[in-house]
Amino acid sequence: MLKSIKLIVFILFLGTGLAYAQHDAPVESAEDHSTEVHGTDEAAHDDGEHHAAYDPKNTAYHHIGNQNVYSIGSWNIPLPCMLYAPGEGWSVFMSSKFDIGHHGTGNKAYNGYVLVEGSVFRITEPRFDKGEVQLEGIVHKTEKVNGKDREVNYAIYYEEEIKLDARTTFDGGLLGGGITSFYDFSITKNVVFLILVTIFLLWMFFSIAKAYKTRVGMAPKGLQSFFEPIIVFVRDDVAIPFIGKKYERFFPFLLAVFFFILALNLLGQIPFLGSANVSGNLSVTFVLAFITFLVVNLNGKKDYWTHIFWMPGAPWWVKISVLSLVEFLGLFIKPFTLMLRLFANITAGHMVVLTFVGLIFIFGKSGESIGGSLIGLGLAVPLTLFMMALELLVAFIQAFVFTMLAASYIGAAVEEHH
Repeated sequence: MLKSIKLIVFILFLGTGLAYAQHDAPVESAEDHSTEVHGTDEAAHDDGEHHAAYDPKNTAYHHIGNQNVYSIGSWNIPLPCMLYAPGEGWSVFMSSKFDIGHHGTGNKAYNGYVLVEGSVFRITEPRFDKGEVQLEGIVHKTEKVNGKDREVNYAIYYEEEIKLDARTTFDGGLLGGGITSFYDFSITKNVVFLILVTIFLLWMFFSIAKAYKTRVGMAPKGLQSFFEPIIVFVRDDVAIPFIGKKYERFFPFLLAVFFFILALNLLGQIPFLGSANVSGNLSVTFVLAFITFLVVNLNGKKDYWTHIFWMPGAPWWVKISVLSLVEFLGLFIKPFTLMLRLFANITAGHMVVLTFVGLIFIFGKSGESIGGSLIGLGLAVPLTLFMMALELLVAFIQAFVFTMLAASYIGAAVEEHH
């Protein structure tokens, strides 16, 4: 049990180092296709009656993203910003400096940085004033970049549109990221949620471990009685069948992974905790998959590596064929599929729930039609309740599948020669 606790803490520290959301990187030249303006709180509505068009895609991405503020409903809790721009150095401050307004967008720029829908962007214009600067609004433009539509943000300052630069994201361009003008090392929403979940798991498992020590030979009760069947299930239906007699060596790792993913999935569905999408963040699932990759391959037996590189018993022409390459690529494909499976299933669930909730605003035309809002409400409530019930099942299934596949990979690596 204590080994599982240590592994959860280890996963936390690796996860916090990579848990930054993926954003589209800005480009230097593009063709402008469409524009959407978001004003600051002081200037957003001219007569108090204007209703902005509801954008379900951006709303969903905003709520599942990893922002520099912790949003719970309409409340925005500021978080520490730690930003580094080559040539200008570090800027460390609280995100409250941006005067956070509607939908997590700042009304002010600070030291050349701007908060757009909860995420920090940088003004690359060298003539822009430092310190606190009142903005007139934010412009979102859809621009064609290398044949793909990308959203680029502009800050409005003295009626001039100034292009904003997203943080550097090391995604190989897969999600539009890349090396930009600054790096964001802030304590973001996902990092805060990771810390909260880890503290909760530490308290829970230390309590269970203490109960086992003080109640030797007695029937379990409380948390101990609730979690003991789950622990026994992971041992008897996952660890032993897939790993065999050597399961005890890897059992703490499997327990840590199972409960860590399960806690992130379940607690991430609670609205008053912020509905964080941590296990739906590629950086977090990458860390979990990478640790599994290390555990599997650092414990691989001679037969495991021989099967990959030489395939005993196979004809010589098979050993030098493309099958050998496939076996080698399998070392990396397995953790890659672990990463994508968890990310895709959890993110999809959050997106569907948010889409169903968005029916209220779509049918109600962002508050203009009360009748439409009621129709949207009638559709959204049962669909959302059904999806959230399904998400509870998915939370357990994804934790189980990740743990089961990790156990099967470990079992193949440590299996003795027959």
